[in-house]
Amino acid sequence: MKNLNDMTDEQLALSYIDGNNRAFDLLLSRNQSKLYSYILFVVHDRDLADDVFQETFVKVISKLQAGRYTACGKFSAWLMRIAHNVIMDWYRESKADRIVEPTADNDLSNLSGEGLCESNIENQYVNSQVMCDVRRIMDSLPAPQREVVYMRFYQQMSFKEISETTNVSINTALGRMRYAIMNMRRLAKQHHVALQLDC
Repeated sequence: MKNLNDMTDEQLALSYIDGNNRAFDLLLSRNQSKLYSYILFVVHDRDLADDVFQETFVKVISKLQAGRYTACGKFSAWLMRIAHNVIMDWYRESKADRIVEPTADNDLSNLSGEGLCESNIENQYVNSQVMCDVRRIMDSLPAPQREVVYMRFYQQMSFKEISETTNVSINTALGRMRYAIMNMRRLAKQHHVALQLDC
C-alpha cells in the first residue's frame, strides 16, 4: 500500500472516501493554511473566517462521505469552490452589497501576477511600500472584487480557474477584476498613493 505522505491530495481524498481517516487528517494539514488565508482575506473578520473555515470542512466531509467527489481536477480547487460558496451564502444571508456586473467587452487576459522588478535597496523599499499601499487599498474593495484580485495576483489563478471556483462566467470574473482595478485607481488618486513600482 502506498504511503499517505506520497499520495496526492486527490488520492488522499479517495482514500478517505474508502474509510482511511488518517488520509483526511493529512489533507486538512496540507490545505488549511492556504484555505484559511483565502477566507480571511475575503471576509476580513477572524471570527467569521473561523466559522466559514469550519463550515467549509463540514461540507467537505459530508460531500466526501456522500461520494460527491471525483478526482477529475485539483482537490484544492474543489475545496476553494466549497469555501467560496459558503462565503457567498453568508453574504446573501447578511444582505451584503450587490456587485456591479461587467460589460460585455471586458478583456483583461493580458494581466499577470508577475511584476516585481529587480532593483537596488532604495527601489526595493519603495516597491515594498507600494505593495503595502496596494494591499490596504485592496482591503477596501467589495468582497467579490477583492476575491478575484486575490485569486489572480496572490494565487496566480487563471480567469478560467477563477470563474470555475466562484461559479461565475469568465466575463463576470473579468468584469470584477476590471471594476476592482478602476476602484483601486480611484482610491489611490483620492489618497494620493503612487502605485508605480520602481525598477
